[in-house]
Amino acid sequence: MKVVMKFGKKDKDLKYDEEPIAILDRDVCKLRTKEIKSVNVQFNHRPVEEATWEIEKDMRDKYPQLFVDS
Repeated sequence: MKVVMKFGKKDKDLKYDEEPIAILDRDVCKLRTKEIKSVNVQFNHRPVEEATWEIEKDMRDKYPQLFVDS
């Protein structure tokens, strides 16, 4: 006999999406045969001190609106 225990439903209001709001810096990591471009991204609900380095190509694919001026 299998018993399934349910502890309640997940509250969707506890989640929020973090959207990038600014690119603060750029860098290129050079490997032997290729270069990886990175951007330092500030997300909403986060101070500048908590900005994270992300791969530029991934950010361009997911958030093209960040790169309209570049």
